[in-house]
Amino acid sequence: MTEAVIPTAPPRERMSAESRRSTVGAFLGYFVDFYDIYLPTIALAPALAYFQPKDLGTVASTTIYYITFVVTLIGRPVGAAIFGHLADSIGRKRTTVVAIGGFGVVTLLIGLLPGYGSWGWFAIVALILLRFVDGVFLGGEYTAAVPLAMERAPQTRRAEVSARIMLGYPFAFIAISALTTLMLFVAPTASGAYLSWGWRVPFFVGALLSVAVLLYFRQVEDDEPAASGSQESPLRALLAKGPNRRSLGQIFLLMTGMWLSLQTAVSMMPGLLTKVLKLPSTAVTVGTMTMFAVLAIVYLGIGRLAERIGRRAVLVLFAALTATVVPVVYWVMIANADPDGGAVGTLVLAGVVVVIANAPWCILSAYLPERFPPEVRASGFGVGYTFAVLIPSCYSFFLLWLDALLPYKYTQIPLVVLGGLLALAGALMGPETRHADLTRGTR
Repeated sequence: MTEAVIPTAPPRERMSAESRRSTVGAFLGYFVDFYDIYLPTIALAPALAYFQPKDLGTVASTTIYYITFVVTLIGRPVGAAIFGHLADSIGRKRTTVVAIGGFGVVTLLIGLLPGYGSWGWFAIVALILLRFVDGVFLGGEYTAAVPLAMERAPQTRRAEVSARIMLGYPFAFIAISALTTLMLFVAPTASGAYLSWGWRVPFFVGALLSVAVLLYFRQVEDDEPAASGSQESPLRALLAKGPNRRSLGQIFLLMTGMWLSLQTAVSMMPGLLTKVLKLPSTAVTVGTMTMFAVLAIVYLGIGRLAERIGRRAVLVLFAALTATVVPVVYWVMIANADPDGGAVGTLVLAGVVVVIANAPWCILSAYLPERFPPEVRASGFGVGYTFAVLIPSCYSFFLLWLDALLPYKYTQIPLVVLGGLLALAGALMGPETRHADLTRGTR
């Protein structure tokens, strides 16, 4: 009988100084990106009445809140297409600098906006338009910065580098949650202070963070445009019939499933816990921050695991867990929630859902660029990663449709299952990429 061969990780290469700088730069960019993404849902949500008439109904107010969040997601694909083309054509670093500067300025402008009392309905229109433009620049930042970091990372450590970059996501969530909680304490909503000025502070901090990232990127070396010798537009080459378009189709399927699972199992979790399951908001805030701290540790472990067993195996494993284990835990959490009996048990189950559904995201910064050759790599990464968010962003409408079939508090479960299955199909369709040579674009 032959013994089973256990995969072993290849020797870990040393990272050069420039690789470390590019990695830190991409991490900082992701941190500011996700910090900015959560500004309307966490920092602005308690003060959205500042931009609305006092007699506005609940449905209209909720719709405005939803639009304010969604327009940012809609802007991201537009930015990915524009800045992905620029990153492949004129260079990753220069494109990253423009994108970061852009959303830094827009974030500052949002923090300076007057409310309904001064501008009437134009206040909310200006907020929505600025959030759209913000999304365009946000979509451009990671589209340029991540491929640059991956191309300079050692081949045997790209998944590990990807996990370090994606730490920007949980760290940003913790930072914006902590800052908003502090501001609500310093400027309570009951006194009107948060409504008039307290919400502005997180936006001003976001603008300052953008300046800090820009200053850091001055240390990162310039890169040569990957498509400089090509007569064809990078975006057109990506969409032309052939291997690039097939790779894009597989990535789109994978990411549609992952975005759908993320939106329904993770993004909705704080609202589900407080509004549906009636847990104390303070307990939910502390619990959610704890979940994301645990997630950061898990990210580092998943990055090492992906170097050992491969990206495809990790994606398949967690997609399968999302389609099977997460729905069961989700159902148990909802069915047994008891706000009067303590929130700890419910928050632990919520943490299991958040960690499992989130875990594979940490290797996407390596896996997606590995699927494309240099001349379309930024375009392929940005378009594949970002355009897939459009359909899952309509999840609130899907929940309303499902409400006719089962209780609303359980409507997330079918969407989580569907997201896991789509991600599983996308992962199985794709090849293993850990040995890809990014200098030649080998698939």
